[in-house]
Formats: sequence, structure tokens, C-alpha cells
Amino acid sequence: MFIISNFLNALAGVINIVFSVYIWVILGRVIISWVNADQYNPIVRFLYEITEPPLRVIRRYLPVMGGFDFAPLVLIMGIIFLQSFLVPTLQQLARALG
Repeated sequence: MFIISNFLNALAGVINIVFSVYIWVILGRVIISWVNADQYNPIVRFLYEITEPPLRVIRRYLPVMGGFDFAPLVLIMGIIFLQSFLVPTLQQLARALG
């Protein structure tokens, strides 16, 4: 049981870090969209490629309104919700098993 408990605790930590890093990636994408960044820069292309799929899904349901794109904000709020729900749930499950 301790192995599963430790695994779940470690998984919760990794998920927490991945969610936090992805929020920063989205913020980087937003900042780059405000300036006229070189679209051929590898960093800019990476940021667009890693963030565009979920943003495209959100834009399908929430189009750009008044020249402002709310999709990154909705995505960040969704990640924060998942982070505050999933990580503590896994940690509590790990404590219950351990």
C-alpha cells in the first residue's frame, strides 16, 4: 500500500508542476501576441504549437469579442480549477492509502 500511496503523492506533485508550467507557457504566448514577435523564431513557434490546440477548442465556443481574446483566460482558469481539484484529491487519496 505504501508504494501506491507514494506513487499517487509523486503523481500529484508532477501534475501540479506541469499545470504551473503550462500556465506560464500560456502567459508567454499572451505576451508574445501583444508584441510583434518573429513568427519564425523557434521559441515563438513552440509557444504557439503547444498552446494553440486547447485555445482553438475554447475559441470554437467562445469567439473573440470586441477584439479581445478570452480563450487564454478561460484556459488558465480551467487549469487552476483542475489544479486545485485534482492535486489535493490525489494527495488525500495517497494519505488514505498510506
